Amino acid sequence: MSSVRRSLAFSLADSYVGVALQVGSTLLISRLLTPTEIGIFAVAAVLAALASTFRDFGVAEYLIQEKELTDDKIRAAFAANIAVSWLMAGALFASSGAVADFYRQAGIADVMRIQAFNFVLIPFGAVTMAYFRRQLNYRPIFIAGLLANITSFIVAVGAALAGLSYMSLAWSGLAGVVVTVTVSIVMRPKDFPARPSFKGMRDVIHFGKHASGIYLLGQVGRSAPEAVIGRALDMAGAAFYSRANGLMEIFNRLFMRSVLQVCLPYFSQEARAQQGTSAVYLRVAPLLTGIGWPFILYVGIVAYSAVRILYGPQWTASVPLAQILCVAAILELPYLLASEAMIAEGRVDQSSRLQLPLQGLRLLGLLLVFPFGLVGLCYGLVAASLGGAIVSQRFLHRIIGLRFTDMIRACLPSVLVTVVSVTPVALAAVFVGQNEANFVEFFAAGSLATPIAWLVALRVLQHPVWPEVCRLFGQAKALLRARR
Repeated sequence: MSSVRRSLAFSLADSYVGVALQVGSTLLISRLLTPTEIGIFAVAAVLAALASTFRDFGVAEYLIQEKELTDDKIRAAFAANIAVSWLMAGALFASSGAVADFYRQAGIADVMRIQAFNFVLIPFGAVTMAYFRRQLNYRPIFIAGLLANITSFIVAVGAALAGLSYMSLAWSGLAGVVVTVTVSIVMRPKDFPARPSFKGMRDVIHFGKHASGIYLLGQVGRSAPEAVIGRALDMAGAAFYSRANGLMEIFNRLFMRSVLQVCLPYFSQEARAQQGTSAVYLRVAPLLTGIGWPFILYVGIVAYSAVRILYGPQWTASVPLAQILCVAAILELPYLLASEAMIAEGRVDQSSRLQLPLQGLRLLGLLLVFPFGLVGLCYGLVAASLGGAIVSQRFLHRIIGLRFTDMIRACLPSVLVTVVSVTPVALAAVFVGQNEANFVEFFAAGSLATPIAWLVALRVLQHPVWPEVCRLFGQAKALLRARR
C-alpha cells in the first residue's frame, strides 16, 4: 500500500502543478482570445480526442494488466502503437479540410494539422510511460508532466500575446508532447526494449480492439456536446459549454486523473495477488466520494465567482451550465472506476460492452433535450448520468460481485461529510449572494471555510479519508523536523 500512496502523491503533485499552470493560462487566454477563437480550438480538440482513442489502442492498459510481461510483449505493444498512431495521424491530417468545411471554419483545419504531428511523436513515449505506471513508479511521470506543463504554459501565453489566436493552443499542445517524449526517452531503463516487433502482436490487437471500444465510446460521449453545439448553434455556444465543463476539468486535473492513473495498476496488482476486486473497490469508493463530492458541490455553489475570476465577465453565460454539470458529475463519481475494475479482472470485453449503454444514454439525453438550448442539453446529461450509474452498478454486480447495498453503505459517510462541508458556503450563497461587487471576497471566504468544515466533518464522523489526512500531516511534520 505504501507504493500506491507514493505513486498517488507523485501523480497528485503532477496534477496540482498542471492545474496551477492551467488556471494561470486560462486567466490570460480567456482574456486574450474571443469565445469564437476558443470555440474553434475546442471543436478541433474534440475531434483529435476522438482520434486519440484509436491512437492509444489500449496499449497502456494491456501492459499494465498483463500478468506475465516479457520483452516480446513490450516490443509488440510498441509496434501496434506506432502503426495505429501513424494511421490516425494521416487520417486526421487528410480529413482536416473536410471537417473545416463542415463547420464552416477554416481555422479548424489548421489546428487539426498541428495535432496530427502529436500522433506521430506520442508512441515513442507512451509505452515507456505505461511501463512506469505498471511498476507504480510515478517519479519519471511527474518529471515529464512538470516540464511539459511548464513548456505548454509558456508557449500558449507567449503565442497568444504574439497574436497567433487559436493556433497558440495548438502549438502549446505540440510543445508539451515533444517534452514528454524527450523525458521518457532519457529516463527509460537501460534494459528496456527500444525496438518494435511484430512477434506477439496478435495478443495486443485482441486486447486493443476491446480497449479501443471502451475509450472510443467514452470519448464520443464526452465530445458529443461540443461537436453538436459547434455545428447546430455556433462556435461561441461550444465555447460557453467548454468553459462550463472546464470547471469540472479542474477537478479531474486536481484529483480524478491522478486516481485513475494509479487505480488500474493498483486493481491489477491486487488481482494478480488474488485479492477480491469488489473489496478493493469498496475501499476506494468512499475515498473517492469523500474528496470528490464536497469539491464538486462547492464548485457548483461558487460557480458565478469561479467563472468571473477565471474567465472574465464575458463568460457568465457558462454559470448555469456549470451548476447543472456539477449534478451530473456527482452522480457519475462513484462508478468512474468501473472500467478499471473490470479490466483488472481480465474482463476487458465486458468493460467495452458497458460503454454502449453508457454513451447511448448520453447521446439520447442530448438529442431529446437539445431543442431546449444549452441548459436543456445539460439537463439531458444529468439524466444520462443517473441512468449510467444504474447500468454500471448492474455490470459491477455481475462481473465482480459488487452489491448495491454495499456501495450505499460505503458511500453514506461521504454524503454526511459533503453536507457538513458545504453548509457554510451554501448559507452564504443564500443570505449574502454573489455579484459583481463581492465575487472575489465570496470565493476567497468559501475557499477557506469549506476545507475547514471538510476536515472537521472527516474528524467528527471518522470518515475513511481521515486516516489518510492524518498520515499526510504526519509525513509533513516529519519532513519539517528532518529539515530543521
